Amino acid sequence: MEIENLPDHIVYTPPVIEFVTVTAETCLFLEHAVDLSRGEFVDKSVKILALLYLKTSMLEIPSRVYDDETERFVTEEDYNDIKGQVEALLGEQDSYLDTFHPDMAMSDTPVAAFVSENLADVYQELKDFAANYQLADTDVMNDALVTCLEAFGEHWGQKALNALKALHSIKYSGQFDENEDETDVAAGKIDRNSFVDFLRDDD
Repeated sequence: MEIENLPDHIVYTPPVIEFVTVTAETCLFLEHAVDLSRGEFVDKSVKILALLYLKTSMLEIPSRVYDDETERFVTEEDYNDIKGQVEALLGEQDSYLDTFHPDMAMSDTPVAAFVSENLADVYQELKDFAANYQLADTDVMNDALVTCLEAFGEHWGQKALNALKALHSIKYSGQFDENEDETDVAAGKIDRNSFVDFLRDDD
């Protein structure tokens, strides 16, 4: 199925397809973080998180079809795997002071937070959305989009920004190795045909 021949439904509109494409790229990136150096990971993270936030914030939340919530696919093991990969890569740079943490209301000082936890939380929402989207049932896809976008406003959008802020600080400080090879990111271009490949992916 080519992009031009996709059904006339909100889940196949260009902005949603671009969001799905970035979602798939983000999940794949985090699942294979262990294959990257720290410099490569930081460099690609700041680009892909910025793009992800942009593409998500441009979407309108559609009306829900079903009363029940969409299925959850990410297991505790999956979550901990993503968290562990990022934590191992960043080491002591994984932690940062979070001025937006809910516990700040009860504290006089900033609360310690972790990039690895933020990215694992983001991954969980994106992967659940992607897994539902791959079912190719337009009503399920629609409601998965609703769930993901509502969760974006409630928590994972802020967590993506928090992680981005911390990673930005690492990249543009003396602690970042500017001599490491930079990686190509979907931030440069979004290939919409990769959306079709994503739908064909049984994984």
